[in-house]
Amino acid sequence: MSAKDAPPPLPEPLLVEVADSHTHLDLQSGTVEEALVKAAAVGVTTVVQVGCDVKGSRWAAETAAAHERVHAAVALHPNEAPRIVLGDPEGVARQGVREGGGDAALDDALAEIDRLAALPYVLGVGETGLDFFRTGPEGIAAQERSFRAHIEIAKRHGKTLVIHDREAHADVLRVLDEEGAPERTVFHCYSGDAAMAEICAAKGYYMSFAGNVTFKNAQPLRDALAVAPLELVLVETDAPFLTPAPFRGRPNAPYLIPVTLRAMAEVRGIGEEEMAGAIATNTARAFDY
Repeated sequence: MSAKDAPPPLPEPLLVEVADSHTHLDLQSGTVEEALVKAAAVGVTTVVQVGCDVKGSRWAAETAAAHERVHAAVALHPNEAPRIVLGDPEGVARQGVREGGGDAALDDALAEIDRLAALPYVLGVGETGLDFFRTGPEGIAAQERSFRAHIEIAKRHGKTLVIHDREAHADVLRVLDEEGAPERTVFHCYSGDAAMAEICAAKGYYMSFAGNVTFKNAQPLRDALAVAPLELVLVETDAPFLTPAPFRGRPNAPYLIPVTLRAMAEVRGIGEEEMAGAIATNTARAFDY
């Protein structure tokens, strides 16, 4: 194994226990148990396991049912809805819905997300939203229809809405306004600027910051973090992606939350214990556990 592929070392443990508000354990190496033990060793004692399609959402729900400190969020990722509707064979097969694609296939997948969202150990509906980076104009209608359906599901079941927003800030905010956002809404891997952070703050949306807040070119994210109300700030890994500096490019995992949290505390000009305490309280409130 090359140094680039090797897992980063364990950071110094946090003195206040926190949660990783968004992770993908199913995409990480090793077992769930191993990931949870490593995370707990550094003070990360709770994780939110996020599904991105029907199969992954079922896995998230099953994993949360089996582990007390794992909570689940279930959804079709914004890029999955166009794959289903447009009949992408790989996407349809992965969902386990009717072949051929189309709106009926999307309805099948959404019905299964609805069923999973009713389960008591599923606390979130997401990640859902809009992604104009990977989906072209032909897929936008399917994305938006799926997004609106997820908002309705979250509200009907009283679950937290987890937003994926990539290069679609204005449209995500517009759809939330048009549909009416759930009581608890989290912008996962917050990617807006300070002006958008002020809009989110006014609406009471949580902003979850990932390892990319540590990247050299991420000053707009740090500016957003600086103005976001502390009571609306969360931390996440989005592992195995977005590993924080100085380990960028190596595998990410929940145990690396302390690296990002300490960088966030520095941006805010507060101690890491204050930052961790706020994040622990915020995450429990955001996901109602």
